[in-house]
Amino acid sequence: MFTTAHPDSSLAASSYAPAYDRSKLSTGIVHFGLGNFHRAHQAMYLDRLMGKGLAFDWGICGVGVMPQDAKMRDVMTSQDGLYTLVLKHSDGTLEPRVIGSISNYLFAPDDPSAVLDVMADPATHIVSLTVTEGGYNIDDETGEFKTTSPGAVHDAEHRDSPQTAFGFIVQALARRRERGVPPFTVMSCDNLPGNGNIARTAVLAQARMADPELAEWIEAKVAFPNCMVDRITPVTTPEDIEHVAGEFGLHDGWPVTAEPFEQWVLEDRFTDGRPPFEDAGVQMVDDVVPYELMKLRLLNASHQSLAHWGRLIPQVFAHESAADADIQAFTRAYLDREALPTLRPVPGIDLPSYVNTLFERFTNAGIADTLARLAQDASDRMPKFVLPTVRDNLAAGRSVELGAAMCAAWALGCEGRAEDGSQIVVDDQQGEALVAAAARQKDGEDTAFVSNELVFGSLGQDPRFVEAFTGALKAIREKGARAVLRELVS
Repeated sequence: MFTTAHPDSSLAASSYAPAYDRSKLSTGIVHFGLGNFHRAHQAMYLDRLMGKGLAFDWGICGVGVMPQDAKMRDVMTSQDGLYTLVLKHSDGTLEPRVIGSISNYLFAPDDPSAVLDVMADPATHIVSLTVTEGGYNIDDETGEFKTTSPGAVHDAEHRDSPQTAFGFIVQALARRRERGVPPFTVMSCDNLPGNGNIARTAVLAQARMADPELAEWIEAKVAFPNCMVDRITPVTTPEDIEHVAGEFGLHDGWPVTAEPFEQWVLEDRFTDGRPPFEDAGVQMVDDVVPYELMKLRLLNASHQSLAHWGRLIPQVFAHESAADADIQAFTRAYLDREALPTLRPVPGIDLPSYVNTLFERFTNAGIADTLARLAQDASDRMPKFVLPTVRDNLAAGRSVELGAAMCAAWALGCEGRAEDGSQIVVDDQQGEALVAAAARQKDGEDTAFVSNELVFGSLGQDPRFVEAFTGALKAIREKGARAVLRELVS
């Protein structure tokens, strides 16, 4: 979809281009999943360091393993790794900047050996990932790596031609071990609680499938720091591409837009060195758990609330839903009554102020983040952002009324129609199962949706949750989403 008619690009020659000499860059980080978020976040932080004359040996080699990543290969190759990041301020101000920290891009299906070569190179010290919440091949209920998945089985049997990020990581570490090269750090940057721990689980399980001794070595030698990342980064649209060209004269096949807010809280645990991240504004900490829970259970859960209520009403953009008095009141009530009581103290953060900041960010119309994007793969997101709060409150004997109602709004959306009769598209890796369960729900089987154990685990058998869920489901059907929102916060 995104291609450029200007192979040499205008990016390097523009006034927005990096002022540093990119010929000095060498690869120190290999990154899987070079999507918009990585390019608006981690790659931006490295570019900031390079702009200060630092970290030239920490250039990023992006790697794509999915068929759709061929588009990124084409754009990054034609633009010499350069791309435009445009910050959209709430007052309408646009702040463009050409990012130069990506030194190379490899599309793994083209040449798996080339990817393994750069990962096994002693100059590579970090392998990082933004492969989405569902990309870790982890069973949500058990927390175990799915060793029977086709990708995992293939990579265990064909170690020199892996297909998944974790197959590449395991084989590259095997080569480093054989050659006496120190292992790299594996740094997950995905929106997952304990993302480093989850990456560790995935890598060790993949390694054990083919070489248990290698798994023991990885367990003893490799660091998997946890981190919390935050910046709202919508999908790039054709209009974004045209606007960047027309407004700034930058012919960019795949620019990125983002909000001005940025946050990266990172545990300072690295196997073989790291860039001076703190000089770019990264918060280096000993324990990231309080920060990640804050973000996951407040910001990410709020996004789910906006998405599922907003699509029922119906609305299109996140800023519409965030500014809607009824949805905002419900979401704030959910955060105050059900989410905040489950959090630990967060050093240096005033939580009520943090919540207010969220709504300032959400109502930034310049971002134009869609509810469809926020609702995408909700079967992965709800179990990570909302259902843990529900479980904690059930365990503590507290109310789950609002969390259950949010689940009911999601379930009704999966029936495929908004309240005005317009279509709601279910874009989810479990979409077929969700739609089938929602159809049974529509036919009168009120617990069909929450009986999906892959999503809800044992919650579908908890009478307190089921009562709250089915009550909300019935109320929304009878009275409409807006009336129920008002009742729930009254």
